[in-house]
Amino acid sequence: MARIGFIGLGNMGLPMALNLIKAGHQVEGFDVNGAAVAKLRDAGGAELESVKLAAARADVLITMLPSGNEVREVYLGPAGVLESANPGTLLIDSSTIDVETARLVAVAAEGRGLSMVDAPVSGGVGGAQAATLTFMVGGPEAAFVRAKPVLEGMGKTIVHAGGAGNGQAAKICNNMMLGAAMIVTAEAFVLAEKLGLDKQRLFDISSKSSGQSWSMTAYCPVPGPVPSSPANRDYQAGFTAAMMLKDLKLAQDAASTAGAATPLGAEAAALYALYVAHGEGGRDFSGIIRFLRGSI
Repeated sequence: MARIGFIGLGNMGLPMALNLIKAGHQVEGFDVNGAAVAKLRDAGGAELESVKLAAARADVLITMLPSGNEVREVYLGPAGVLESANPGTLLIDSSTIDVETARLVAVAAEGRGLSMVDAPVSGGVGGAQAATLTFMVGGPEAAFVRAKPVLEGMGKTIVHAGGAGNGQAAKICNNMMLGAAMIVTAEAFVLAEKLGLDKQRLFDISSKSSGQSWSMTAYCPVPGPVPSSPANRDYQAGFTAAMMLKDLKLAQDAASTAGAATPLGAEAAALYALYVAHGEGGRDFSGIIRFLRGSI
């Protein structure tokens, strides 16, 4: 079992760290939120006072941070991870950030003799709590092989997407598809309502037909057909609209840099921006059906 430093104990990071403790690892955490650190400590983890100390002590260092700005600061800043980690330390960044930053930090880590993978996740808070996350991993094969046993303590599906930054590329492409699919699924249910078609009948037909998608069968945006979906809990967030908007913006930035045409992705980003602007950023992203219905 490894000594793991975990930086970023938020809604995703904390349950991920707790699952590593359950898997038998020695976990030492750092976060500016004292309450989150206290929960880690209560579960058998240890509290560290700085990023520098976390990096210096760890065999494996995991970060789960809000954006590329924080990732650059934590890894490249004074007294940051790259200055403090011992040669041979494995670095795993599970933040969802821009591809450019992921590749920049990976090159800098390699120059310091450190192995690194970018390993963003899919599965939301529920997946983090249940240790069923999907990890999309970018980095050298040798680093992936080292990281996989650690990631298996937090997730169910671990996929090597290729070189540095490819984990981030996979994440933003996946979530661009998810965001657009949720919108059109919600539009279809709203249209069905207007046409007098019962929502359960539409679900029963489309979930077995060519309109089938994960957004319908696992995360249906209307109450009833899928009891576990947030629609049955007033759209209490499993994955917030604000986080979806963040990922859609990352996809649009990447598309602009790569010269890729993504008109539906751009429209999805614009619609989620309007939804969030109505004060719905903390609600589940499937709640955009309320905005499309005109109920907010």
